[in-house]
Amino acid sequence: MLMRAIFFSFCLSVSQIATASPPDFTGIVEESSPAVVKVVAEVRERGKNNSERMQEFEELDQLPEALKRFFQDRSPPAPRGGSGSGFIISEDGYIVTNHHVVDGADRVIVRLSDRREYDAEVIGTDQRSDLALLQVDANDLPFLKLGKSTDLKVGQWVLAIGSPFGLDYSVTAGIVSAKGRSLPTERGENYVPFIQTDVAINPGNSGGPLFNLDGEVVGVNSQIFTRSGGSIGLSFAIPSKVVRNIIEQLRDNGEVVRGWLGVSIQNVDRTLAESFGLDRPRGALVAQVGEDSPASRADIQSGDIIIEVDGESIEVSADLPHVIGLMSPGSTVSMTLIRDGYEETLDVEIGALEAGQTPSVVASVSEPGVVRALGMAVRELNRDEDAEADLRGGVVVMDVDRSSPAFEAGVRAGDVITRFGKTAISRLSDMEEALEDVESGDSISVRLIRQGAPLFIGIKVPEND
Repeated sequence: MLMRAIFFSFCLSVSQIATASPPDFTGIVEESSPAVVKVVAEVRERGKNNSERMQEFEELDQLPEALKRFFQDRSPPAPRGGSGSGFIISEDGYIVTNHHVVDGADRVIVRLSDRREYDAEVIGTDQRSDLALLQVDANDLPFLKLGKSTDLKVGQWVLAIGSPFGLDYSVTAGIVSAKGRSLPTERGENYVPFIQTDVAINPGNSGGPLFNLDGEVVGVNSQIFTRSGGSIGLSFAIPSKVVRNIIEQLRDNGEVVRGWLGVSIQNVDRTLAESFGLDRPRGALVAQVGEDSPASRADIQSGDIIIEVDGESIEVSADLPHVIGLMSPGSTVSMTLIRDGYEETLDVEIGALEAGQTPSVVASVSEPGVVRALGMAVRELNRDEDAEADLRGGVVVMDVDRSSPAFEAGVRAGDVITRFGKTAISRLSDMEEALEDVESGDSISVRLIRQGAPLFIGIKVPEND
């Protein structure tokens, strides 16, 4: 009897889900559309104008009279460019769109749903977040409110309004597919924890708003993943938490300054987690610390695993730049990390990454013989190699047995080992001492320098039979 009741209840729940209707979006669309705009970016052909060309010919006395009239009668080249979307955030004409929509434009035109049209001034843009702030000379404009993207939940309904393929004020809806997606830029920078949705976003939607069911803007549509050029259900929006921070800086200063720590980081896999004494893979593993950086001044060290910053959990390495980038330079935050298997808390004063500045981590990280262990052969670096690689010692891997634990973990010939387990490796004797403590079944964290870049891997020592 009980099983029949449970089965009936389950069938009822499935039936309710199957027959549930999607929300009615008409209210949001009617109230919000007047504040959504189309952004047209015009770019004029570069090069000399016709008068300049004609003057050159006249000076050389090479231009026939008929061709002079031809050049005089020609119109200047027609402007070209593209278009996107945007939305008004204040009644005095501030407008948010994407950086890539207006990048390089000679003239930006904003068109409202009631067919009014304005020339827009670009107040500032930020390539790292792909955001831009415009302003038009108008008052009493309809505007939208930024909501809390942190309150979004996966599976929640969201709505987009924009101008895909020039089809103005198109409305599409879907759900939040994931949060905190990491999509590094071409320069490898990663400051935006994107909202992933299955809302149909296409070329022309860029810069348009993503709404929650309360009609608040929770994101700015920025990019899609596609193989065809059109939507396949993988769309990404900049969360309003980031938008609010960037837009305030652009409005007040015309540029963006981000928080900066000065470390290079990587993810922690299962083997590394075991070697560092973690209960599970988590955190951002510090592979390198920059000289005279906020991290070095706070005594953050290579091999530390950062698991929390100012109360925010760091689950994967990509979470760290998302959090640090939004912090105010000069502020002091509490940072929790794992060092040598123990949890420590440090106070860190956040540095500043100026607009246009490229973040870099330059670390300053000394006589022959060969040691073979775990399927690899290593030797000491010579002084020329030290100087060329800008290192302060280490052992270089000469060769690796393809069937060995070292090869399986990812060690390759040419790698320079600078740390083995908890031991810093400067000379071959350091490596010999570190190997004396290796036991069957151990997981060992190893810090490598490969082609100038630091990398941690975990080597699993086979169990003895």
